[in-house]
Amino acid sequence: MQLQDGWIVGVKQVPSPHFNSRPAEEVPSLLVVHNISLPPGEFGGPYIDALFTGQLDASAHPFFAEIAQLRVSAHCLIRRDGEIVQYVPFHLRAWHAGISCWQGRENCNDFSVGIELEGTDTLPYTEVQYQALQQVTALLMQHYPLTIERITGHSDIAPERKTDPGPAFDWEKFRHGLSHQSGDAISKERNA
Repeated sequence: MQLQDGWIVGVKQVPSPHFNSRPAEEVPSLLVVHNISLPPGEFGGPYIDALFTGQLDASAHPFFAEIAQLRVSAHCLIRRDGEIVQYVPFHLRAWHAGISCWQGRENCNDFSVGIELEGTDTLPYTEVQYQALQQVTALLMQHYPLTIERITGHSDIAPERKTDPGPAFDWEKFRHGLSHQSGDAISKERNA
């Protein structure tokens, strides 16, 4: 897995208009894990791409009338089958966190990467989703000042508003697999 101009080489790209520049000299130093399903509890289909690109049809589902006007995005989505979709280059500011605070610092969009997992708070995530998230995270750790201690859930930066990725997300499993991914990446770099 490689980065080129902030994009992951070889993954599906669906550029979102919902981004802007980070503050001067700011680079990603926090990873925020989210979940999303549209309609709620349903997987697959074009609706997440449509939401993140500002093209969600408010009449396609009753829930969409509540959210179609939102201007939101994430850097990436990891679908149930492990497919990675990227919407915003990592060096730019995606609009995923909303009103948020991490260790006393507000406006987490300024310094974070947002990765959405297709899922819900309560339904287990798939093995291939964990693998894809670990791969993307290891890649980000190679390019940005991101450490395992600087990976958190949306619920941790916006506890009054958000619950995702929820109790279904297995942080121990993710971190264990990530330590192997990161170790492999460091070994490859040293041997190159």
